[in-house]
Amino acid sequence: MNNIILIGMPGVGKSTIGIVLAKVLGYDFIDSDLLIQKSEGKLLWQIMRDAGNEGFNRIEERVNSGILAERSVIATGGSVIYGPEAMEHLRSIGTVVYLEADCPTLAARLGDLTRRGVVLQPGQGLADLYAQRVPLYQKYAHLTVPVGDRTVPEAVEAITEALARSTQAFRSPAPQS
Repeated sequence: MNNIILIGMPGVGKSTIGIVLAKVLGYDFIDSDLLIQKSEGKLLWQIMRDAGNEGFNRIEERVNSGILAERSVIATGGSVIYGPEAMEHLRSIGTVVYLEADCPTLAARLGDLTRRGVVLQPGQGLADLYAQRVPLYQKYAHLTVPVGDRTVPEAVEAITEALARSTQAFRSPAPQS
């Protein structure tokens, strides 16, 4: 399928970049965090408070596994990578793009992580979360695009260029011996 799925840490710009990317490409835009909130009738932090981290992860996996879309940019929550079924589903319906930024850049952008609906274990900080998640983002991504020091238009341009290179490489004939 021809969707673009954005994954990455909280604060990297998945939703903001995703909206602009969708406009540039003429695609629809889906924010999976909003789908989760709609499905549960609560804000993310309220779901986490009431269901706990494991309960939230199950809800997130269920919602993301059920996304059916065509020609859409899908911005996921940062913890989507904890749901292997959801990630395999998302990989099957489009190109998964890991939006990469370093931890100091993210720390400068983020406020109260709990109010943002970030899945944290007791005593876990941003640096711990970053170290835990980055290998999973890398595992599931078809493409990685560094966006930490880019403006939104620059990030969108970098993503569209990476997608074009990826598509061209996929369609290019194998080199002849």
